[in-house]
Amino acid sequence: MSTIDSPKSGGPVDAALMADLAAAARILAAQGVVDGFGHVSLRHPQAPNRYFMSRSIAPALVTPADIIEYDLDSNPCNANGRGSFLERFIHGEIYKARPDINAVVHSHSPSVIPFGLVNVPMQAMFHNAAFIAAGVPVFDISRKFGATDMLVSDGVKGVALAKVLGKNDIALMRAHGSVACGPTLQTAVFRAVYTEVNARVQHWTHALAGGAPMAVLDAEEGKLADGPNQTAGMRAWDLWRSQVRASVGW
Repeated sequence: MSTIDSPKSGGPVDAALMADLAAAARILAAQGVVDGFGHVSLRHPQAPNRYFMSRSIAPALVTPADIIEYDLDSNPCNANGRGSFLERFIHGEIYKARPDINAVVHSHSPSVIPFGLVNVPMQAMFHNAAFIAAGVPVFDISRKFGATDMLVSDGVKGVALAKVLGKNDIALMRAHGSVACGPTLQTAVFRAVYTEVNARVQHWTHALAGGAPMAVLDAEEGKLADGPNQTAGMRAWDLWRSQVRASVGW
């Protein structure tokens, strides 16, 4: 798409917001949720039909200058020669389907991937992962598209993923990874981090239990615990954000 054909920007935003989005990518890398791959996006605060995400670059290297604005069809407004992630359609189609979601993380965190490969549901093992008690559906791209390269590389595949996500905040992607969503950037990052932590804890607990029942959070406990988590999660964000600020200065 040429600059002439590019969609119109939703308008300028505070530079601090773009710094936070770049910091979120680095936080996810530091917490072991993403490595050289994966991405995080943020809906435009004044234009809900636009979102921001970095150019195609390793998350730990993202700076505010790397941020590109997109419409919800995932067409870049201001690429200016910068490359886009092939799987940006994950973000655009989730934003279309879910007006309540303002940030999305896509990752391939290693402890999470096995739960998309076996008939063992991910369960909420402790209060920081209470959001998982609401359910974690699995998107199997082969059910609609047959054999693929496993990538959500166009809008049609993005629509299918968003449909499986439904009203949940987490979805697994078979043989690929997961998405974590939230009403704020901080909540989405918190959920992505604690989805990976919860997965590790579930692996350990399952091995320790040896087939015995596990006293996981039920749906009501999850709902009660997740409300305070969305506020308390800012404590983790403030820590993680300060670490990025100390290392790069923004």
